Amino acid sequence: MNSRRRLIYYLLINVFVSALVAGSIIYYYDRNHHVNCPTVLVTAATGSPGTSSINASLVGVIGAGTLKDERIIVQNNGSQELDLAGWYLTDSKGNTYTFPQLTLFPGVIVQLHTIAGQDSPSDLYWGRSSPAWTSGELVALYDSQNIARAFYRVP
Repeated sequence: MNSRRRLIYYLLINVFVSALVAGSIIYYYDRNHHVNCPTVLVTAATGSPGTSSINASLVGVIGAGTLKDERIIVQNNGSQELDLAGWYLTDSKGNTYTFPQLTLFPGVIVQLHTIAGQDSPSDLYWGRSSPAWTSGELVALYDSQNIARAFYRVP
């Protein structure tokens, strides 16, 4: 009887330690390799009548919660050039980024990095000192006339 108790005790410890190690490995992998595994969820809004050629989408948020890796990708899915001047991204926490003068050609993407850096035609930098996006948060893209053009829920 005593040996059975000891066996059950060791099995329970083994299960606990295995779960702890597996959880630690998954957490470490998610925090350090999340950039290589973007989740894509696109919901595009076409806007008001007469502006159906404007088709922008939020392709995804990469590295949410990790300042150095965090960025959001905006794509022009339309057939015409898209002037992003005055467009802005916002979320439920009040974080807002307003795009500078930038033309996005059809099929082209621009990445908005949360950290500070030097803007280029394909990479924009917000200059924040803390991450902007969290899991479950809804991000919205509005044009210069405050019309919602795209939404993305951060996984």
